[in-house]
Amino acid sequence: MGAASSDGPGGHAATRDVVISIEGCSKVFGEGGEVVAFEGLDLEVFEHEALCIVGPSGCGKTTLLRCIDGLTPLTTGQIRIRNEPVTRPHPNVALVFQHFGLFPWMTVESNVAYGLKVTGVAKAERLERASRYIDLVGLQGFERRYPYQLSGGMQQRVGLARALTMEPEVLLMDEPFASVDAQTREILQEQLLSIWEKQRRTMVFITHSIEEAILMGDRVAVLSTRPGRVKEIIDVPFEHPRSISAIFEDERFGGLRNQVWTKLRDEAKAELGHLDESA
Repeated sequence: MGAASSDGPGGHAATRDVVISIEGCSKVFGEGGEVVAFEGLDLEVFEHEALCIVGPSGCGKTTLLRCIDGLTPLTTGQIRIRNEPVTRPHPNVALVFQHFGLFPWMTVESNVAYGLKVTGVAKAERLERASRYIDLVGLQGFERRYPYQLSGGMQQRVGLARALTMEPEVLLMDEPFASVDAQTREILQEQLLSIWEKQRRTMVFITHSIEEAILMGDRVAVLSTRPGRVKEIIDVPFEHPRSISAIFEDERFGGLRNQVWTKLRDEAKAELGHLDESA
């Protein structure tokens, strides 16, 4: 699977390479298959696009990211990156966790450079790259601080810098701003947008926020209730560069938000109905 034709932001047809191919994928937990996170899942992620995924709690969003990263094996199906089957953690993929995932005994600089150290990058180069990305996320002067000395937003920026320092082709974001306050979240959204627009890495972004999905994504994939399947993929028409204020003031925003919410609401009602029946 090499390329696909699709309407990009703004409705202009474009032929783009497929970077991530998810084909007939299922993930089942438990020896007896008690929990099916997702099944029969098919999805493509194009080169340089930001794909946001939303869906009810428990529909397998985080598990899917871990499968793309090679941390969790599939039960059935196949995930390929650049036509290469994913069977282990991929060197061109970086995952940013919701809960920072920093080593508390390491400084900001050591945390950011850690992945480079593990992969054998020479000290001078890893420190130079770490410094460059620490500057990029606005943490100059905090290189010698430890995580406990930083706010939640600053810790998340360290996690982002650590991922970017690896200079991955694919960036996987697992609700990266869910643990910070609303004001910090907005600042981090703007910062990530700015970085992404400069570097244009292929990005898969998991979120529970419809507004965030529209702000960050070129497309929004809506998953069904568990077991997760792709219910609909919605194109986001806004061009880059973007700003939060401009997006929220755009007359198209409300209709797009309602379109995504309608799909999610149907899934939430189905889940509640299932819970009532099993009570």
